[in-house]
Amino acid sequence: MSTIKLTVNGKAVSVEVEDRTLLVHLLRETLNLTGTHVGCDTSQCGACVVHIDGQAVKSCTVLAGQAAGANVTTIEGISKGDELHPMQAAFRDNHGLQCGYCTPGMIMSSIDIVNRHGGKLDEETVRHELEGNICRCTGYHNIVKSVLDAAGRMKVAQAAE
Repeated sequence: MSTIKLTVNGKAVSVEVEDRTLLVHLLRETLNLTGTHVGCDTSQCGACVVHIDGQAVKSCTVLAGQAAGANVTTIEGISKGDELHPMQAAFRDNHGLQCGYCTPGMIMSSIDIVNRHGGKLDEETVRHELEGNICRCTGYHNIVKSVLDAAGRMKVAQAAE
């Protein structure tokens, strides 16, 4: 057992976990942040994507101890109160989801994509970047549309800050 100290969604957390505990299980089972999903247990689907120190990471591939001292952001931590993050709003407005199971991971990956590429995004780039996220319900058309829409929204939101 180890005591892990990290910041999750802006809040300091100190928890005791078994050394073999994966970050996804710490988030879901210990911290009750169930928006981060377990889809495949093999890092193939991307349903478990969170941000660690601002970068998208599949939390099923990270031991909780590896995140010690880090700043972890989950899908629950990206909105500002009742105001959706621009990526969440774009997914809603462009019907970028169906069953919703992959959506948290898609959104977290997509925010990272926009942050890394900024305004230099096109459909081909988005499709390539989302290859590590699997959606079993859609043809990805509305997901790509959502990401491209959100890129503009995020640029506006950043300019307003």
